[in-house]
Amino acid sequence: MKILISHRAKPLIILLSFFLIVACKNEKPSNNTTSNTTVYYGGDIVTMVGDSPEYVDALVERDGKIVFVGEAKKAMEVAGPGHHMIDLKGQTMLPGLIDGHAHFAAFSAQAIGAQILPPPDAGAKDIPTLIAILKKWNTPENRSLTGWIFGMGFDDSVLEEKRFPTKHDLDLVSTEFPIMIIHISGHFASVNSKALEILGITAKTANPEGGIIRREHNNEPNGVLEELAAIPHMLKAIKPSNKAASDAFFKAGQQLAVSYGYTTAQEGRAMENHELLANAAESGKLKIDVVSYVDYLFVDKYMQSKWNSKSYLNHYRIGGMKVTLDGSPQGRTAWRTQPYLIPPDGAKADYAGYPAIPNDSTVAGLYEKAFENNWQILTHANGDAAMDQMIRTMKIAAKKYGNHDRRSVLIHGQYVREDQLDAFKDLNVITSLFPLHTYYWGDWHKQIIGDSLGNKISPMRTALNKGLRATIHTDAPVALPNLMRMVGISVERKSRSGAVIGPDEKLTPYEALQAITIWSAYQHFEEQSKGTLEADKLADLVILDKNPFKVSEENIKNILVHTTIKEGHVVYQKP
Repeated sequence: MKILISHRAKPLIILLSFFLIVACKNEKPSNNTTSNTTVYYGGDIVTMVGDSPEYVDALVERDGKIVFVGEAKKAMEVAGPGHHMIDLKGQTMLPGLIDGHAHFAAFSAQAIGAQILPPPDAGAKDIPTLIAILKKWNTPENRSLTGWIFGMGFDDSVLEEKRFPTKHDLDLVSTEFPIMIIHISGHFASVNSKALEILGITAKTANPEGGIIRREHNNEPNGVLEELAAIPHMLKAIKPSNKAASDAFFKAGQQLAVSYGYTTAQEGRAMENHELLANAAESGKLKIDVVSYVDYLFVDKYMQSKWNSKSYLNHYRIGGMKVTLDGSPQGRTAWRTQPYLIPPDGAKADYAGYPAIPNDSTVAGLYEKAFENNWQILTHANGDAAMDQMIRTMKIAAKKYGNHDRRSVLIHGQYVREDQLDAFKDLNVITSLFPLHTYYWGDWHKQIIGDSLGNKISPMRTALNKGLRATIHTDAPVALPNLMRMVGISVERKSRSGAVIGPDEKLTPYEALQAITIWSAYQHFEEQSKGTLEADKLADLVILDKNPFKVSEENIKNILVHTTIKEGHVVYQKP
């Protein structure tokens, strides 16, 4: 493969002469430009074409599309007279970033709610600190957003007490107003006494299928809700109460996304929040592309709409259906074939998590519906028992309807076995794995499932060696949507304690970036228009302050996004 590095190979004065020979004003990217052509030069422009970094001198953008990448002289000829020139000043340009799986509609709640993530993302290191953060956030202005006191991201595995906050803890913040804090996994919530009252959860309330209301000795709820005992109630706490609040939420969430280099985001479990995104699209508020995957309970309501399309309408579309088969591994609700070494409070010694949909016939029916309608399907499965269920039920639909180019996706797959990776290869399933766990919960995984299995979480190298197509994802707001941190962690695979979690599963920096550019574009059926810097593709671009191929492994995660450009328009610039 030809690697163009002419700004290294040629004297700098020759390169600069190509850019200075024309009468063009050199300026920062701007949405107010009057020209429709821009030339980017003066940095490391990495095309992400091929299997190793390919550098070019310049990129020419016109009317939202890339019209040329390559040598400087030819770039100036293609650009023609009267174009704008952007000097990257030694920074690095890549294709715009595409998360393999996240929950874009919930970015806003993460951005605007109480900041209860643990260090280094925020400061909730113990329950007293968490309570103090909630008390400080509890102002009339903040409560007016939803009517609730809320925050996202507490983590019982990192809190010094190693337990979930209960209603008794949260009642210290307020007994007058309802409180809900959502676990970092997105699969649990803790609420105060007032919230239990509003939600109608009492000692007589039965556990829903696929969920648990944790209890005290007298059967009274203790305020901790698991899975489907929690998830249906979450929107109550984080749903904007009026148009002004809705506008504030949306603006904060989208700003968070573009600040981390997103040019395409995913809403990975759309329910009623589809309507919020569709309304944002209709009103022209979306600056980047958002593709939604509709929860199976809502497909009859939304999949027949105009939004279900391979093409974007005002930057929004529905891409397919989402099925969730189990819960969270770090929360120990992922459905396993072996018991957890440390069961949750109140669970028996043989506890191995539980299914979200106990009956195979129900899951098989969902896959049949998706295959029959040619809907792409994303399946959340973390435990190996859940993935066994996925494999045996998807095989039925694949045999009946065929399986060519459906691009079905396994989401998370934390505890996937090697034989299951072989089965996914046979089923043409894309494995979107979650290497961020190695940092955030790697130490915890090794405690709850053992050292050898813990080292195999998110086995990206094994998946690639077996020939699977793969992506990586943040699952934000489970973690911050910090894509460069995810790249760095995928390369390092170090935990909070500094231990390397499965050194044989590391990605190279180039592979990790492929996983959030061209590989993720393929996952979303968008590889013809996104994912690499090539002529005729969209001018979805990100400018980084450092080159991830030229810094040490440990510094990749600290790289910052300087500028995010969507179809030629600057949608974010670092202050």
